Amino acid sequence: MFGAEDYGVDIEIPTADVDRLVDVTPSAVEPADELSFARNVFVPLTTACRYTCTYCTYYDPPGAASLLSPDEISDICERGAAAGCTEALFTFGDDPDDRYTEVHDQLSEWGHDSIHSYLREACEIALECGLLPHSNPGDQTREQMELVADVNASMGVMLETTAEVQAHGGARAKDPGQRLATIATAGELGMPFTTGILVGIGETMRDRAESLLAIRELHERYGHVQEIIVQPVVENERWREDSPDFETIRRVTAMARVALPPEISIQSPPNLAPVEDLLDCGVDDFGGVSPVTDDHINPEYAWPALRELEDIAETAGVPLSERLPVHERYVSEAWLSPRIEAAIEADGPAGRRYRALLDRAD
Repeated sequence: MFGAEDYGVDIEIPTADVDRLVDVTPSAVEPADELSFARNVFVPLTTACRYTCTYCTYYDPPGAASLLSPDEISDICERGAAAGCTEALFTFGDDPDDRYTEVHDQLSEWGHDSIHSYLREACEIALECGLLPHSNPGDQTREQMELVADVNASMGVMLETTAEVQAHGGARAKDPGQRLATIATAGELGMPFTTGILVGIGETMRDRAESLLAIRELHERYGHVQEIIVQPVVENERWREDSPDFETIRRVTAMARVALPPEISIQSPPNLAPVEDLLDCGVDDFGGVSPVTDDHINPEYAWPALRELEDIAETAGVPLSERLPVHERYVSEAWLSPRIEAAIEADGPAGRRYRALLDRAD
């Protein structure tokens, strides 16, 4: 289903489950009794991407795409650690070194045969600076994910939708089956994982339900999905279509809470959605919020200050807590690689900062 079988992943969603989920409204869920966020730095490794999605401002065309140097990565991570961050969020477009000659040549000059090889070096820099890597590099093969898994506390990729939509169109259209295969690969490798759906790129309400249920099925199989993001597409220099209306976002957020087991957090990005009006729909997490860097994927939408999130939580009458990029249960249940465990247990400022958040969670 959804073409995932082409990548060796079998997913079947009963029609009755879709029918039930489509009928869900916010009245079907209860507000969360606590809220969380991670303090991060955004590290856009490169702005190159093989895709040309019509809603995306992240990618630059060949000849204009940049590639951060090791010194630039180190500078960003050091500033983040100094500001009390615990997460280095690494992003880049899908398989950019195949399409972008300059990026490929630069990687070769630095001694790397692929962007994933360079990502591993970047993650090692982050760990040395006192941050836990969370990488979101798009579609990945098993070989690519294995190359970087042990130096990541968690990883992620947005499923976006299981539907084939025009916004993904063109010769290099995203393949929902490949996206689902990436999520499945993370489960096979025991990697705590973040995924989510985009709302408003041409998908229907049934498509949204099917996407959420596909995520649920993969989590039931592997237990690795730590949170999902319900993200509205927003107007920007490339996307002039309407954003989804408020009631649609409320309804889809509630659908996510009903579709997924309680251990999976429901995240609403506070710079893109009216989170204060979504708390009664099941939102319990604000995701990564940076005191240092911009949201490079949505540069026109600034992160709110931490004080704003505290005010939202206070108004709702629920506690707000800071967390690591990997959710606490995966730490306590020994999902992490020896490299990440050693970073958390290290006798230094970073290790103490990590453990303080885990002790607070307990």
